[in-house]
Amino acid sequence: MCNNSHAVIATEPKTPSQSVDRALSILTLLAQRGPLGVTDLARHLGVHKSTATRLLATLEKFRFVEQDGNRGKFRLGFGIVRLAGATATQLDIAKEGRPVCARLATELRGTVTLSVLEGGGATAVAQEPSTERNWIGLRMPLHATATGKVLLASFGFEELSSALERPRQRFTANTITASGALLADLNRTRDRGWGATIGELELGLNSVAVPVRGPGDRIAGALSVSASDEHLHPDDFKDIARILTQAADEILTRLQLLTNP
Repeated sequence: MCNNSHAVIATEPKTPSQSVDRALSILTLLAQRGPLGVTDLARHLGVHKSTATRLLATLEKFRFVEQDGNRGKFRLGFGIVRLAGATATQLDIAKEGRPVCARLATELRGTVTLSVLEGGGATAVAQEPSTERNWIGLRMPLHATATGKVLLASFGFEELSSALERPRQRFTANTITASGALLADLNRTRDRGWGATIGELELGLNSVAVPVRGPGDRIAGALSVSASDEHLHPDDFKDIARILTQAADEILTRLQLLTNP
C-alpha cells in the first residue's frame, strides 16, 4: 500500500508549468490520434487517471476538449477552432493590409499601422514605412492611442464597463485617465466613426484611426496614421479619417475575396 501511494503522488503535477505541459500534451494527442478515453490519455502521459481527469475538466471548461457522445472519450473542442480562427484572421488582415498601409504612408506622409486587439492592448500587425521605430508586435495602451480608442469604442456594455474600471497610466499631461472623460471620448469616437489622440501617448505626436471590419461586419482591427503635430493637425483629422475609412473598406474587400474568391 505504501509503495502504491508514493507512485500516485509522483504522478501529480509538481508545478504549474508541469500541468500546462500535460494539458498541451493532451491536445496534441487528441489532434494526432483522434478521440481518446481518460485511461488511454493517462497511460500516454504517464500519470494517474485522476490527474488526467482534472486536466480534462479544465480543458473542457474552456471548450478546448469535449466529450465524444456517450462513448466516454474526448475530442478537440470548438475552443481550438475559435483560437485558430482568430489567429488566421490576424494573419490575413496583416497580409492584406500591408500594401494598403504602404500606399497610405506615402499619401499621408506619416506612419501607418494596422492593429488588432490582443491581451487588453492594441498590437500592430503591419506598419509602413519600416523605420527604426518599429511598432509591430508592441502592445499599446487602449486609452492613449487612436487605434485603442477605436477598439474600445467597439466593446459591448459589460466589456467596456470592466475596461473602464481598470487603472490607466498617464503618459503625458494630455492623457485621458478619468473614466467619465474617456467614456465621453469613446462615445464621440463611436458616433463619428473615427478616433484621435493629440499628444496623449507622446507630446507632439498626433494620430487618427478608423475601424477595420472583417467578413461578417465585425471589427477586426484598426487602421491609423501617426505623425508630428506639425504634419498632422487636428483641423485635418476629419479629412484624414475619410481617407483611412476608404482604405479600411479596401482591406475588407480584400479579406472578403479570401473567403469568397
